[in-house]
Amino acid sequence: MSGQVAAIDLGATSGRVMLADIGPGRLELEQVARFANDPVQLWNGHRTALHWDVPGLYREACAGLAEAGRRSDRLITIGVDSWAVDYGLLRDGALLSLPYHYRDSRCEDGVPAVHRSIDPAELYARNGLQFLPFTTIYQLAAEKVSGRIDLADRALLIPDLIGYWLTGRRVTERTNASTTGLLHTTGYWDDDLAARVGLRAGLFPALAEPGTELGPLLGGVAAPLGLSTRTTVTTVASHDTASAVVAVPMDSDTAAYISCGTWCLVGVEVSGPVISEAGRQANFTNEVGADDRIRYLHNVMGLWLLSETVRQYQREGYRADLSELLAQAGEVRPMFDVFDTADPRFLAPGDMPGRIRDWYDERGLQVPMTRPEIVRAIVESLAAAFADGVQRAAELSGTPVRTVHIVGGGSQNRLLCQLTADRTGLPVLAGPVEATALGNVLISARAHHLVDGDLEALRHLVATRFPPQQYTPRTRRTSISRTVGAGKGSTMKEVRP
Repeated sequence: MSGQVAAIDLGATSGRVMLADIGPGRLELEQVARFANDPVQLWNGHRTALHWDVPGLYREACAGLAEAGRRSDRLITIGVDSWAVDYGLLRDGALLSLPYHYRDSRCEDGVPAVHRSIDPAELYARNGLQFLPFTTIYQLAAEKVSGRIDLADRALLIPDLIGYWLTGRRVTERTNASTTGLLHTTGYWDDDLAARVGLRAGLFPALAEPGTELGPLLGGVAAPLGLSTRTTVTTVASHDTASAVVAVPMDSDTAAYISCGTWCLVGVEVSGPVISEAGRQANFTNEVGADDRIRYLHNVMGLWLLSETVRQYQREGYRADLSELLAQAGEVRPMFDVFDTADPRFLAPGDMPGRIRDWYDERGLQVPMTRPEIVRAIVESLAAAFADGVQRAAELSGTPVRTVHIVGGGSQNRLLCQLTADRTGLPVLAGPVEATALGNVLISARAHHLVDGDLEALRHLVATRFPPQQYTPRTRRTSISRTVGAGKGSTMKEVRP
């Protein structure tokens, strides 16, 4: 038996509603709505702060669900995924204010507040997470400093907030909970840690596993959309990377994956947390995946570098087309040292090409000047960071990596895929592009018995329906030295054999 399920897939730059027709041996996916996810800047009495327009995203998602209902004979269930770490604060069930954007500068107050309460090494031993200054625990500590946290009686991560508005039920889905810094590596909320950093226990609702039926759509939601209250909402692996990894058509015993979007997540899938000082120093994280797998990975700044570069060229009046720029970059001789994509200067919106040129100039290195040279430097540097991440993931986890899978939007970037193959010395399998939406619908469809099997069975279905494209290394493996330091003054040099 086949049926239709919908995915609300919210990314950091855009959102989609996807409709899947799915059953044994069947997996068809179509996009029924796409909309921008543009942050808003609001004056908060002290400074201009960056927020997510989550009510606007909800409105667009509902419009997409209405369209899915018009195209579907019977829409069985809906799953929601989004980016991680961000949340809404509620009081008496109502949203207090627009959720902050993780790129907002307030985290500068949260990091020292947490580290005064707990040493970073102990924190890593408890939650297994890499250091990212915008991890939820740091954001909540900033809320504590400002006093806003005292106004709230509940916090919901973004996909759980959307699910609450659809069904009235509040939970915290486990894969996204694992990105907050407040989930212990044993799999439970760490109430002691919360208390140590000044947060009360129970701020987030109880944990729910991927594949849990939240309940039917509220009548006041279903009727205006032309949907039935028999349509339910099912939790999926609601961290978008967790959903994407569900749909990586890989043999997890011998493969690394790169979920390539605004952020690029480079890692391997393991059966349990890998907690070591070497992993902490390498800034590797242990995040929960579907079926209790662990996503052992490292964040790379990702396609944000390209998209923000294109936006800057557009602000300067150049009609920038990324595909054209990539084609021109492919003709540029790789004469530049790769730059450190993890430098904090690249995190905020703004003049990305200018910051990249400054990075080179400060070190007395040859500076990429033309637009194609800037784009080539970005793609070379991302490929170098990917290769370094794959090598470290293999070493730290003990996984014998023989193949690298790239999924998501970056799998369409032929230059990036080829350079990643060249720099890793390993075959790269690119695709599917819609890995996150596929992982979303696979988990909800399995919960409703439209498909069966473990992750390997689901991945086999993906590989059959969406065969990846292979890129073969053109050179011997390139060794990438470790990044020395962080931020200003750090270097990442290419060492050719």
